[in-house]
Order: sequence, then C-alpha cells, then structure tokens
Amino acid sequence: MFGDVGATRGDARALDGGVAGGSKGGLNYRVHGGEGEAARLRLVDVSKSFGAVRALRGVSMEVRAGEVHALLGENGAGKSTLIRVMAGVHAPDSGRIEVGGRVHGRLTVGTARAEGIAVVHQQPAMFPDLTVAENLALRLEQAGPWSRWRRDRHERRARECLARLGSGIDPGRLAGSLSMPEQQLVELAVAVGAGARWIVLDEPTASLTRREQERLYPVIDGLRGDGAGIVHITHRLEEVGRLADRVTVLRDGESVGTFGGRELDEGGLIERIAGRRVEGMHPGGGATRGPLRLDVHGVARAASGLKPCSLRVHAGEVVGLAGLVGSGRTELARVIFGLDRPDSGRVWVDGSEVTGTCMAMERGMAMVPEDRRRHGVVPEMGVAANLAMASHGRLFPWGWLRPGRERRVASEWTGRLGIKAGPAGSLVGTLSGGNQQKVALGRWLATRPKVLVLDEPTQGVDVGAKAEIHRWIREWTGEGMAVLMITSDLPELLGMSDRVVVMREGRVAGELPGGCSASEVMGMAMGTAGSEVGG
Repeated sequence: MFGDVGATRGDARALDGGVAGGSKGGLNYRVHGGEGEAARLRLVDVSKSFGAVRALRGVSMEVRAGEVHALLGENGAGKSTLIRVMAGVHAPDSGRIEVGGRVHGRLTVGTARAEGIAVVHQQPAMFPDLTVAENLALRLEQAGPWSRWRRDRHERRARECLARLGSGIDPGRLAGSLSMPEQQLVELAVAVGAGARWIVLDEPTASLTRREQERLYPVIDGLRGDGAGIVHITHRLEEVGRLADRVTVLRDGESVGTFGGRELDEGGLIERIAGRRVEGMHPGGGATRGPLRLDVHGVARAASGLKPCSLRVHAGEVVGLAGLVGSGRTELARVIFGLDRPDSGRVWVDGSEVTGTCMAMERGMAMVPEDRRRHGVVPEMGVAANLAMASHGRLFPWGWLRPGRERRVASEWTGRLGIKAGPAGSLVGTLSGGNQQKVALGRWLATRPKVLVLDEPTQGVDVGAKAEIHRWIREWTGEGMAVLMITSDLPELLGMSDRVVVMREGRVAGELPGGCSASEVMGMAMGTAGSEVGG
C-alpha cells in the first residue's frame, strides 16, 4: 500500500546549506538552506481571539525546508487555530507570517495555496462516490464552464502524483472504497500535485493501526527528503523520536518552547505539554473482582462477518478487546449493545437477557462509540443537550423538557470530566477533539451504567486527557462498573486490562491474563506464535 520513498530520518538533508529552487508542479523543489529566508516558514508573535477567548497569545514558530517539525499540545492548546492561520482560514489579530522571505500580515486561503501551504486533515474530505482521479481533479484543476472531463489525462496525473509517494492506488477506484491510510495518501497526493512546499499533517496516524503507521512513516521521510517543510501534529509521542527534527509545544495558547526532536524524553515532553507531571498513565487495578455483570454467549451475525463469540466481564474489572482492524471487535460491540441484531446467541446483564439497545440501556449498559463525530456527539447541539441526551428517560419522566435539570447534569459532568467549554449552550462542534470525547463519555456516564463498552476511548486525545480517562476508568471499576474496552493502542491495552480477549477473523481467538506481553497479544491476533508487534 505504502511504498518505500527514499529518505529515512538519517538521510534528512543538512539544514544550513544554500538554496536551490525547483518545480511548481511537484516536490522537486529541494530547498534545503536552513539559513536562507526562502527556506523558512515563520509565524512571528501571532495572536488570535474569538470573543473573550484568547486562542493564541504571541506564538512564534519556524519551519525549515527539509525538516519535520512536530507541533504538540493538549486539546485546546491552540494547535488547530495556529494551522488555520497558516492555511489562511483565520486572520491573526496581530503578528505576521513570513513565507520564503515574503512578509504577510495575514494569509487568505488563496495566498496560502499560492505560497505552497497545504493541510492534510485527520479526516480526509473526499467525495466517496467519485473516483480517486475525479477527487484529485476537483481539487487541482481550474476548470471553466466549458471544460471537458478527460479521463486518460486526469487518471495519468493522479497516477503520477500517487507514484511520487510510492503508492500504486488505482486512480479509477471509488474514494469510498479506500481505507483510511489510502485516503490520507490521496490527500497527500493532492498536496504533491499542487506543488506544496509546506505540508501540515493534522494527526495523520490517529486512526491508523501500528502497522499502517509504520507504512506511512517512509512517505513522510520521502517528502522531507524532497525538500518539503512538514508540520506534524500528533498525540503519539513515540512518533516524535521517530520523525521529528524539532518540536514546538503549545499550552493554553502560548508557546512553551521549541526543542530538538530527541532533546526531551517522553516524560519531559508530557510535563511540558500538560504543565505538570502526569503520573500513572496506565493506573493498575486494585478493585476486587465482583459478580458477573456482562455475559455474552455465542453471538453471531453473518452480515458483519461475526462468528459465534462468547466473553464475560465482572464488576470491578476492565476486559480489553484486542485484534487487528477487521477482526470483528467493533462488530461484536455493536451486537452486545443491541445496535445490530445477532443471528444467534444471547447477551445478559446481571442475569437478565437484553435484546436491542433500549433494553440494554434499561438494564444498565452504555456504549461510547469509536467515531465520536458521527455517533458519539451531535456537533450542532450544545454541551448541555449532548450530556443529557442519553438520560432523558430519567431526567424528564413525563416527556417535559426541564432546562434546569439539563443544566445541572451539564454542570456536574463538565466539572467531573474537566470539559473545557464556554457556556453550557456552546455548540459541541466548536470544542477541541479531546473535549468532544469527554462529552461523549459524560453523556453515557450520566446514565449511571453498570456495564460500559468503550470503543477506542482515547483516540485523538492528548496525553493529559488520556491519563485522566484512564484514571476515571479505574475509579468507575472501583465503584463496581464492568468495562469492556476496545483499543488499538497496545500500551493502553496492556496497561489497563485485567484480562485481554483477542479476536481474529470474526471470532474470539483466545484470552490472555493481565500482564501479558505485546508479542503474545499480536501472536494470537495474527494466528502465529511469537509474531512481531505491528498491528
């Protein structure tokens, strides 16, 4: 899927040479002069406010051609605002932007594109019913009212752009059939085709498995080797040592500092990101295992590729559900919560059978889904409405909405979960990703569940928020909750699970005790003994 694209970290060019100009049509630009103004993208003393909220406060940052510059910070630290200033979406209130020696008070979207700045978002914006070539053409072509679609020419150009990234994706494939890493490759191909010299990667690996991440790294190395300056936003700190030449950390809209890519260890980075030492990223167990809460016996669903599966979760324990992408983890969770009806098998909560989502909720089950924007929150509604949504039956027993009760629920859970938001009526879509995830958690915790199913609960959240979520999970199990947790993050899986149930090809492959190794989990997930970790 991803090809080897030349340079590795050790091959990155020196950043103190001369300036060599290049082609607008691709990434043959090769500007490697760290001392030359043409080889720098600078933001100088940039400030930006939205009403009374100061998102950026005098932030300065410099990106050099031929380097990967990691941009780190908690959710809400100002990273998204900063890249929107770079991309011309937001005009700064003060400060300036320098691109290749040219000074701008602000950039528009058009001038940013003309300066060679491109943003590859975490969730690619593609038309699923159009082909790869058609998606690229829409983004790259400046067509007039009488322009004609020339399939051969557009597919050839798409193939050339993808080939520069070492990819052999068929330009005739529908975009909706692409995997997430393939979609991100197409977004990178758009940047390549536009001749981008400054590429912002907004959490490109957040939704990828470990193996898919490893395939993306050579692509990033290759872009750097071709002279692109890359801003890499990530919450995965292991990527900093693997990819970054330098690191800038933001906290509360201000720059904490810029450091060498290997100047700080993970603990040092976490301390600067969070402004404090974050102890116990994966707090151990300690709660006594109680009675059986969730009993799943032989559930199967042919339409989802799910073969008969059984598992049990007791009060006071976290059971991790592991497996490669496509192994059936989410499909099993959907059947357990009643979102999909099984062809066979049964689910019990505290000894009572449940069939369907409404009955699951009545029996005390809750589920936080993987895709928070599609299923976890309603971005167009306020924080209070989102937090109270799953508790309507308890809060409004006669069907009459009572804003006072809704506000009290919002106040309780914004406080308990540390949700950073404006008034309770603030739209959830305006919050950072980490705060949206907390709202998704709070919505279901407000139902006071006995069984909580978590599907990728910390995906896309910062290290501080991740540590908090882990601590809360342990607090909830200490109060008698049973937690079934799906996660692709191996350290999280190993650190949080009292037991690990491993899935492979739609069925439960086996169970491992807490304290098992990554190689044991991956060996069972891949059906091989002693497999290397890479999923």
